[in-house]
Amino acid sequence: MGIKNYLIEGSSGTGKTSVATELERRGFHVVHGDRVLAYVGDPETGEALEGPPQGVNRVVWGYAHWIWPVEKVRAIAADTTHPITFFCGGSRNFHKFLDLFDMVFVLDIDVETLNRRLDGRPNEPGFAPDERAVVLRYHRSNEHFPAGISIDTTGTVPSVVDDILAQLS
Repeated sequence: MGIKNYLIEGSSGTGKTSVATELERRGFHVVHGDRVLAYVGDPETGEALEGPPQGVNRVVWGYAHWIWPVEKVRAIAADTTHPITFFCGGSRNFHKFLDLFDMVFVLDIDVETLNRRLDGRPNEPGFAPDERAVVLRYHRSNEHFPAGISIDTTGTVPSVVDDILAQLS
């Protein structure tokens, strides 16, 4: 396994991409899971899927099937050329590779701030009312997120990253 691997998770709008970008700016090795790993697939088998069965809500189904390729995650985590690797993003099959991480951080934010952040993405596809409802449901319930150290992301991105780095083992 790699020297140290950390997972940074959280619902849409909690700051995963911003935290990843700040970590990169500070010189850390970062894997943008939502950009380079994620695809729609079966969380148990990893098989890529085309779309929801007829009659199933596409947004709910899509969130429940947003996964990462297990073998690729394992290969990246095993790479010892970086002293630390941060995996940032969401995956519904995290249970297949959670054992690879030295620590898990779950970004959190109050609902009012989350709504403001989602409002700031009006031209981004997918933040229609039905998707917002799913994001808020998962955010409130922590459904689809691993257990981990909760990190409040209402502060500035540099201060959030400082909070994460202060807790590294």
